[in-house]
Amino acid sequence: MSDTQPLIENRPPSVATLFLERVQATPDAEAYRYPVPAAGGPDEWRSYSWGEAADRVFSVAAGLAALGVRPEERVAIASNTRVDWILSDLAILCSGAATTTVYPSTNAEETAYILADSSSRVLIAEDASQLAKAREKRSELPELSHVVVIEEADAVSAEGDPEDWVLSLSELARRGRVYLDTHPECVKETVAALRADQLATLIYTSGTTGKPKGVRLPHDCWSYMAKAIAQTGLVTQDDVQYLWLPLAHVFGKVLTAAQVEVGHVTAVDGRIDKIIENLPVVQPSYMAAVPRIFEKVYNGVAAKAKAGSPVKYKIFLWAAGVAREYGKVTQDNFRRTGVASAPVGLKAKHAVADKLVYAKIREAFGGNLRACISGSAALAPDIGYFFSGAGIHILEGYGLTESSAASFVNPGEAYRTGTVGKPLPGTEVRIADDGEILLRGPGIMEGYHQLPDKTAEVLEEDGWFHTGDIGELSTDGYLRITDRKKDLIKTSGGKYIAPAEVEGQFKAICPYVSNILVHGADRNFCTALIALDEVSLMQWAGDQDGLKDRPYSEVVASEQVRKMVEDYVEQLNSGLQRWQTIKKFRILPRDLDVEHGELTPSLKLKRPAVEREFGHLIEEMYAGSREA
Repeated sequence: MSDTQPLIENRPPSVATLFLERVQATPDAEAYRYPVPAAGGPDEWRSYSWGEAADRVFSVAAGLAALGVRPEERVAIASNTRVDWILSDLAILCSGAATTTVYPSTNAEETAYILADSSSRVLIAEDASQLAKAREKRSELPELSHVVVIEEADAVSAEGDPEDWVLSLSELARRGRVYLDTHPECVKETVAALRADQLATLIYTSGTTGKPKGVRLPHDCWSYMAKAIAQTGLVTQDDVQYLWLPLAHVFGKVLTAAQVEVGHVTAVDGRIDKIIENLPVVQPSYMAAVPRIFEKVYNGVAAKAKAGSPVKYKIFLWAAGVAREYGKVTQDNFRRTGVASAPVGLKAKHAVADKLVYAKIREAFGGNLRACISGSAALAPDIGYFFSGAGIHILEGYGLTESSAASFVNPGEAYRTGTVGKPLPGTEVRIADDGEILLRGPGIMEGYHQLPDKTAEVLEEDGWFHTGDIGELSTDGYLRITDRKKDLIKTSGGKYIAPAEVEGQFKAICPYVSNILVHGADRNFCTALIALDEVSLMQWAGDQDGLKDRPYSEVVASEQVRKMVEDYVEQLNSGLQRWQTIKKFRILPRDLDVEHGELTPSLKLKRPAVEREFGHLIEEMYAGSREA
């Protein structure tokens, strides 16, 4: 630990401090790129230098001070990922206040709960739809004194609004500039007075059960994360990051802190439907994503090949097998010798497959990608090895909202698919007797907001945090997550099963699956609910007798689809232990989604919600069995 002591003991108190240092060091360097929609053509990308970003940040920070916002009071942001989110967050930090994050997809009722529970004084709302949620619940939000709307045209007061309750972000910045005329040093003085233990962020866990809990993350968590990520050497000042992840989620948020410390360019656009279009334009050298994105890319490529011709699909399957073998062999050799080598015969096959398949995949990612960071959920190893062999290096990481997101990450060239890598400098890890992963370090939360009993359940007095995840540590410090403690299921025969492991294997086999839930707790066999991806399934259906031009609802209910999925389930079962095998399955009539409450905003499966919604299908599968 000696080499990490300076990192732990001598870091500045806040990311606001780091921001001021960054602006002073490289004021003219490009900081952010953002798209401006153009009528009838492609988006125009514009930039902020660090100096220009600081002008905007200081104006908004002073504007918050002019509204009467004081240190540690909460200012909420409800917006999609865009450059204004990042600049507003930095302004909140520089004003001494604390950011409450709200997913833009959150409904009015839960938005009101978060705003009330956090006692947020101001809401920075993206547009009219976010403003409408606050307006609908205004009677329940007596402490909310202002709603600041990013889209200027949407900052319109309505009958019944208190005076000055709605204003635009531009108007707030204008007021801030006026305030700076009479208090020119107010922002710098506020930042200088910040303490490491002051509240910086309240992030409400989307959670797979119950009401969201506010996770209290002080300034020190983010300052530590910024320094620790920089020390890994995974990102450099020359990098271009493509950032589309939701910034209300801790995974997206931690990337903004690291960027301030490192000083590289970040291209920001949270429109998921624009990712494919943006990648060749931005040409990022690194980006972060959740496993669902990589699964969709893989399944999309596989489905496209299958729709092309039997020969094209055969070539793809061959190339996919070569990629997985190449990924495994090169990683194993690097582990043993420090060189990512492969036998001559495998290299020759890989070179052919690269020309036919892999080069096109890399081009789709912009052609300049050094690595991707994957987090928030487990990536199926077969998907990881495929991309590894194709030259898209996916470095899995691990962390929770309660640990400021980045507790573990794979170390660059020495990454190991199927693991989440090694702990960040300054983070300690311990595996409890029951296999639970415990963490301790500067990234761990202060506690849950106004929930001391809940805090005590997971945070020990000596700082060890109980993650609720089960894992294994290798002798040289790589962590493998095997499952959520509460998601492990035990059959009536006494066998333990990790459903996520089985689900991940199926996703790597079936190119048409979108989501799968394996069920079997206290039952005598396992079953599965399977949701299919509409785009890839409809491409497949176009080549099937009797299914062409039929709607998704009819296709997904057809006997041809059931038989096709059954073949993939049999393929899955051939590689499982007997007690893990899927004896019965049902295909869902629609995909799972955030709107129905079946996925979290970071696309994690909410098992209880899915089991409630489709409980009749589960019971149908067990009808007549002895344990049903």
